[in-house]
Amino acid sequence: MSGHLAEGTVSDSASRLTAPRALVLFAHGARDPEWAQPLRRVRVAILATSPELQVELAFLEFMQPDLATCVDRLLAGGCRQVIVLPMFLAQGGHLKRDVPLLVGELQRRYPLVRFDLATAIGEAPEVVQAMASHALALLERCR
Repeated sequence: MSGHLAEGTVSDSASRLTAPRALVLFAHGARDPEWAQPLRRVRVAILATSPELQVELAFLEFMQPDLATCVDRLLAGGCRQVIVLPMFLAQGGHLKRDVPLLVGELQRRYPLVRFDLATAIGEAPEVVQAMASHALALLERCR
């Protein structure tokens, strides 16, 4: 997994607790509640394959829960490692500035918890290939 983590964001102190862990699918958010449906389907798909995992959704703005609220709930349930996966297509301004600040603040607030911040999901080679395959299949269907 470290190949997908943003450099310098992993807390690797030996004194940190590492289990149990949770995956937070972190998205921008929108005013339209239907906007989050694909993200909910991703969460369901992950849990269908790995029901033992803790997988939650959190949002930067417009929707709830926000990242801090989501993390508070996870930690209250005993979580000691939080992996934040930005459900963004690319590393834009929010992911370069805002999200690292949010995760840094959580790290300061909870120094015994390990926080890992992944790069934007849209930059993963598998996701790029899936989008390219979909685009090519669409071209074939539209002949």
